[in-house]
This record gives sequence, C-alpha cells and structure tokens, in this order.
Amino acid sequence: MRIGVMIGPERGDTARKAARMVDDIEWAEAAGMDTAWIPQIPTDFDALVTVALLGAVTERIELGTAVVPLQAQHPIALARQALSAHAVAGGRLALGVGPSHHWIVQDMLGLPYEKPAAYSRDYLEVLNPALNGPGTVRVSNGSFTVNNPLDLGPTAPLPVLIAALGPVMLRIAGEHTDGTILWMADERAVADHVVPRITKAAADAGRAAPRIVAGLPICLCASGEIDTARERANRILGEAEVSPNYQRLLEKGEAKDIGDICLAGDEEAIAAGLRRYADAGATDLSVRLLPIGDNRDELIASKRRTREMIAQIARDLR
Repeated sequence: MRIGVMIGPERGDTARKAARMVDDIEWAEAAGMDTAWIPQIPTDFDALVTVALLGAVTERIELGTAVVPLQAQHPIALARQALSAHAVAGGRLALGVGPSHHWIVQDMLGLPYEKPAAYSRDYLEVLNPALNGPGTVRVSNGSFTVNNPLDLGPTAPLPVLIAALGPVMLRIAGEHTDGTILWMADERAVADHVVPRITKAAADAGRAAPRIVAGLPICLCASGEIDTARERANRILGEAEVSPNYQRLLEKGEAKDIGDICLAGDEEAIAAGLRRYADAGATDLSVRLLPIGDNRDELIASKRRTREMIAQIARDLR
C-alpha cells in the first residue's frame, strides 16, 4: 500500500502559500512518502498549477490532484493543462478528477448539476483520448461534440482517477479510469461497497485492477486528546458532510462523521488503523495531517510530530 500526504494551500497569506507548499513537498520527498495529493479547494490555489510548482522542486514523488471538478472547464482545456503539468513534473502526475457537489458547481459556479454521473462518463470519453495524444480528438456524445487537434502527448503514463462514491460512479470509474479517490469512506465502506463494485467493473471492461485512494485525517496525540482531535476534524473538515453524496457514502460504513473516520491516538493505534484500510482493499492512503493545539506554535509542533510518525509507519509497512 502506498502512503501519501495531502499538501494544500489552506488558509493564510497568499504570498506565503507557495513557499509553504514547497517546504512541505521537500519534506515529503525526503521522508520517502510515495505520493502527495493536492486538493482543489474551490476558493484557493489551482491544483494543477501547484503540481507544476511542486514537480519542479522534486524528482521522485508522485503528485496527484484530489480532485479537479469536471464542470469547471472543458475536457480539452483540462487535458492541455494536465499534460503541461505532467511534463513539467517529469511524468509524475496522477490526475484526480470528479463530478464535485451541487454546493460547488451549482451554488458557487452557477453551472448545471444535472445527471453528474452521465456527464462524468461523457467527459471521460473526451478527456481520455485527449490525454493519449498527440492527435485529433473526435468525440460526439450527449454532452460534447469535439473535433480538436492536440500536439501534446504524455511524457510518461498518466493515470486518471475519479472521485466515485455511489454504485453508478464506481462502475464508470472501473470502466473508464485507473481508479478512484475517496473521502468520507471508512474501512467498511471501502471493503463492502467500493472495492467490489469498482474491481468488477474494471475486470468486466478488461482493465487492470484499479487504484483505490482513501483519504483520511490523522492526528498523533495522547489518549486524553483523542476527543479533541475528532472534534477538530468535525469542526474544520465537516462541511463536506452537507453533501448528499458524502451522506450516502457514510451510510455504507459505520462512521457517522469525519471525526469517526479520523485516526487519532498513539503510533500503535494509528498503524493499526492504516492496516485496516489496507486489509479493506485500499491501495493508497492520502493522509490529511490534523494538528491540535491552543496556539500556532503548538499546532506546528503537532503537525511535525504527526508527519514524522506517518513517515516512519510508511517505511515500516513497506
């Protein structure tokens, strides 16, 4: 199982965010992490621009987006941007995309959010050939009529993964992509809901076994601080629970909220939690470091302790 860390702009001074992300990715590569996942936050840095930035200062680590909303741009435009970032990063991009949520697409962007699964399938029918250029992309389906030449091609294999939470999206993921990227999925949801559906769809389509990237927050802390960590997870990450997509996924498992999914405690407890995800069928973990503390210095110290522990566990699990 590959273990990676989320690296994102988060809050703070815009002018300092790029330097902070560079510091984080340099640590992740030096620590031996397999991957780094860059979230596409609706209000912040562009994930693929960030991939290009981080790719220019690293040599080995895979850089993934988690995830780029499909509705925000035409598939040809996304392919052009992804291929460019992939080349800058030396062929180390894993392109994570997704149909997003109504509160982003409809409420923020003012775009239709109708039949997101069908739209995702139509989108991938354009995106996949565009990413396998150079050549002319000719596709006509329910959402797109495209006749577009491209001079760009992938400098190395470019995996595409799609956020897939429900049965229809998991089938589309298995049939048209290299895997899925999850959030709000506990071990039971991964084992009983995600793995069987996406694996069968991939096998029926003659594709390789899919990657299953499980994202979860982690906090190294004392036993008396576990409730504090879970409360913080719910406070700063719980806005996603307003999405019906995530609510339905939570119903597939035993967790009631992101606090329940958060792995908090000592090294042994967290290592055991990671092993449960591996046993459930996750091929990759995307760790969201969750620091706790009463001030900035305590939060920074907590983050550093947690990430050093994750790096050690990653080495032990290999």
